[in-house]
Amino acid sequence: MKIKIIVVAFIGLVFAAGYFFAVKVGDVEQKEEAETADIKELVHDYSIGKIENQSASITSKELIVIDQDGSQQNYDLPKDEFFVSIAPYINETHPCATHSLTGCQGEMVHEAFDVYIEDQEGNVMVDETMKSQSNGFIDLWLPRDKTYQITITNDGKEVKSEISSYENDHTCITTLQLAESM
Repeated sequence: MKIKIIVVAFIGLVFAAGYFFAVKVGDVEQKEEAETADIKELVHDYSIGKIENQSASITSKELIVIDQDGSQQNYDLPKDEFFVSIAPYINETHPCATHSLTGCQGEMVHEAFDVYIEDQEGNVMVDETMKSQSNGFIDLWLPRDKTYQITITNDGKEVKSEISSYENDHTCITTLQLAESM
C-alpha cells in the first residue's frame, strides 16, 4: 500500500514538474518575442524621427543610443534577424557602413519602390511596393546569415545587387544607383 502511494506521489511530482517546466519555457519564449517586437519598434521610432534629442545607430549586432548628456545605451538585436537600411539613389549618395537612424539622409524621400529580394535558394523574402521614409531609406529585417539578390525599381529605373546578412555586414546600403531599365 505504501509503495502505491509513493509511486502515485512520484508520478504526480513528475507531471507537476513537467507542467511547470513547460510553462516556464513558454514564458521565456513569450518574453523573447516581446523583446524582439520592442527593439524593432524602437528602431522604427528612431528611423522615422519619432524619438528626438538622441543619436541612434545600428550595427549588425546592436542598437546604440547616445543621449544628449553623452550616456550610451546598447540594445541587442534579435538573434535570427538582421536589420539593413537601403537608400536607392539616382544622383547623390554618401558612403556608409553602419546606419545612423538619426543622421543618414538619402536622396529619394517618400518615393515608392518595387522591392524584390530572394535568397540563394530562390526563396522570395520580399516582393512588394515599399515607400522610403523621410530620410530616404527603406528599412528591412531579413533572416541572418544569408546572401540575397535584390532588385529595386522606381519610375522606369532599376538596380540589381547582392546584399548579405552576416555578422559585421553593413547595415547601411547607399550604393544602389537606379538606372534606366533595359
